[in-house]
Amino acid sequence: MAHDGDPRRARLDALDAEAEQGGGAARVAKQHRDGKLTARERLALLLDPGSFQELDKFRTHHSTESGLAEHRLPGDGVVTGHGLVDGRPVFVFAQDFTVFGGSLSLAMAEKICKVLDRAVEAGYPVVGLYDSGGARVQEGVQALAGYGEIFRRSAQASGVVPQLSVILGPCAGGAAFSPALGDVVVMVKGIASLFLAGTEAIRDGGGQPPPLEALGGALAHATRSGVAHLVHDTEAAALAQVRELLGYLPSSARSPAPVRPSGDDPERREPALAAMVPQASAAPYDAREVVRAVVDGARLLELAEEFAPNMVVGLARLDGHTVGVVANQPLVLGGAVDRKAAVKAARFVRCCDAFGVPVVTFVDVPGFVPGAEEEWGGLALQGAKLVHAYADATIPKLTVVTRKAYGGAYVVMASKHLGVDLNLAWPGAEIAVTNPEGAVGILFRKELSAAKDPVTERARLAAEYRDRHATPFEAASLGYVDEVIRPEDTRPRLIRALALLRDKRVALPQRKHDNLPL
Repeated sequence: MAHDGDPRRARLDALDAEAEQGGGAARVAKQHRDGKLTARERLALLLDPGSFQELDKFRTHHSTESGLAEHRLPGDGVVTGHGLVDGRPVFVFAQDFTVFGGSLSLAMAEKICKVLDRAVEAGYPVVGLYDSGGARVQEGVQALAGYGEIFRRSAQASGVVPQLSVILGPCAGGAAFSPALGDVVVMVKGIASLFLAGTEAIRDGGGQPPPLEALGGALAHATRSGVAHLVHDTEAAALAQVRELLGYLPSSARSPAPVRPSGDDPERREPALAAMVPQASAAPYDAREVVRAVVDGARLLELAEEFAPNMVVGLARLDGHTVGVVANQPLVLGGAVDRKAAVKAARFVRCCDAFGVPVVTFVDVPGFVPGAEEEWGGLALQGAKLVHAYADATIPKLTVVTRKAYGGAYVVMASKHLGVDLNLAWPGAEIAVTNPEGAVGILFRKELSAAKDPVTERARLAAEYRDRHATPFEAASLGYVDEVIRPEDTRPRLIRALALLRDKRVALPQRKHDNLPL
């Protein structure tokens, strides 16, 4: 566009056009050939149309190193700013692989730091879109300093505003810490990778590296490391789910989560629940079906589904209000708690507590997973994280024992003794030191060894023990269960309790911070 006699406006137009095209048409075309969108295309999918307001659009590096000094592109490899998601403000940064391979310079780091600083000051979430080859080698220690500045701000923003990390390309070396410092990590299959030491570094160290996808791809982090909470086949699907996820979360720890009425009757009773859980304590069933029968619209946004699948965690709504859900999953390991499941649930509970999201726990747990590998892997330490998370949380905490809660796992899984506000149990629930068969094996060892038919006698004694000591009515008589309810009444009972607890306030002992057993 021509501006008669106004060279500065002409310069503005030229810079705008240069910034909009990233690293140029050829590099944009290569990005598309690699099956990836550009930074600006990604932001267009994430944000409400026309809402993006860019910051530092013309920022460039100031390196004098050969190969860089003569190449200064507006934006310097990252697009930063803020926009709206469903009408709510959110701060964003999107690394641009078409500019210097998305490598991090000091200028890029300062742009990202500005976004983090402003997000904390204003009280709005941050979404980071990662697609970077790592530190800009030509800048040396300045690039490393940039990473450190980002890490510090992200750590200080933790629990203040939600931080969502979306990995849409490589995220290598020290850069891998940045998304891991966030609250939720999303990865896209086939294009995303995250690792501290790549295949070349492993080979240089004398090791035999696995393929890159197996080392740091989306499925590796979804199933083995637990770094990835959500995995998708396409960028569009990943960014659509980020939009949905933001709808469950408050803008900051200072504000409540948005209320989204679903039209699902808060007084709805669900008769199907009565038959959903088998009476046999070891029979499998899908805990997610129980959760979906209770929450609004049967919608559960599950996180880390493929990591430690014996524990289910996710977000849902009850009467329009966001709740975090934790549930033992009898389909996997009988729902027993191992060290990975304990850490998965602990991190989720602490995240909910940080942002004022109530937690509802559905308990059906036979105990902890036994074995030397679990013990040597720190089961006691990892289990202590779950204890600490529940005990330290000041949010409304509600528990439903659907079938069984045995031994130490009963205590760990949001028992009354960890400060839970409301503990409910279904009539068929069993709450005991151990399962009845195991208990009578200890209590009646001599009688069983002398019995003519030990199997029949054991079954008889176990039935007596179950009726006398393992019923929820025994726990209720001691005040450890607040109410024994019919399964079909679970939804309205939880909703009424949450309404009463909405303004819950707890005064903790004065301290600088807790000492979580890391």
